[in-house]
Amino acid sequence: MTPVQHPAPDPIEEQLLAAAEQGRISALAAKGQRDLQQCAAGYPDLFPPRPFDPALFGNVAMAIAFGAPWCDEAALRITNRAVLWGFAVDWQVDYVAKSREEIDLLAERCLAVADGATPAPDDPLGRFLAELRDDLAATPAFERYQAVWRAELGRVLDAMAREWDWKQSSGADGAPGALPDLEAYLDNADNLACTVVNVVHWIHAGDPVTLAHLDRLIEASGVVQRILRLVNDLGTYERDLRWGDLNALLLVADRDEVPRRIGTLVAQARELLTPLRETCPVQADYLARQIGFSSGFYRSTDFWGAL
Repeated sequence: MTPVQHPAPDPIEEQLLAAAEQGRISALAAKGQRDLQQCAAGYPDLFPPRPFDPALFGNVAMAIAFGAPWCDEAALRITNRAVLWGFAVDWQVDYVAKSREEIDLLAERCLAVADGATPAPDDPLGRFLAELRDDLAATPAFERYQAVWRAELGRVLDAMAREWDWKQSSGADGAPGALPDLEAYLDNADNLACTVVNVVHWIHAGDPVTLAHLDRLIEASGVVQRILRLVNDLGTYERDLRWGDLNALLLVADRDEVPRRIGTLVAQARELLTPLRETCPVQADYLARQIGFSSGFYRSTDFWGAL
């Protein structure tokens, strides 16, 4: 029997198809950016032009679009906005709040909103969160998984407050011992607000298979979040020095420890994601793409605009 001869791949056609797909995803990101800019315009006190410049909105939308390119604009709208809310609360905690009491009150208000409370008119962060909550509450899965979202939100707020404490302690007397070690720093990676966004994305999608494996996906997301924390730090070291932020490179005697730890965490993530690809491959790919996108993105830039 004569074997079937398959035509050789046409390299020009391959490039056309690859570029067309990248263009489609870029259009998805452009639509997301416009929505984020419109959203931010409704909260001018929450999103000052510096550092919330147009590039920040574009970077957020691009990261989400390339992370889940199989979704349409409507499916990614709440995910984009959840990321933007994370940037807003990070800004409020790190640069607007002047005391731990202010941060505790902010967290209390946010958790009350997550529980269904109506935010005060002078609480733009709470009002933005209430919008997210109401959009999420319109999905069938919300009633069952609201507590999961609320728990992840609490972890984010706790982690941001903890980092604020570390920065205040180290700044008070300059004592290196006031800073956390790398292990404690990574244990606090919820301050990146990555997993809480993923939970929003998964609840909103409402896929029964995804929700049936939500615990395992959250576990894997926690490892991915740690990787992103370190990849972020490698890319933002100079900015962190200027802004007075913590960075993993400030916490180790040997700077090579950070890329080594990334390698260890990537191997751990691979172990968690491999079996998930058998049960919920789309969401396993979603988490893997977060690692890949961030690894490329932070080689030359980061999300924040200039102060």
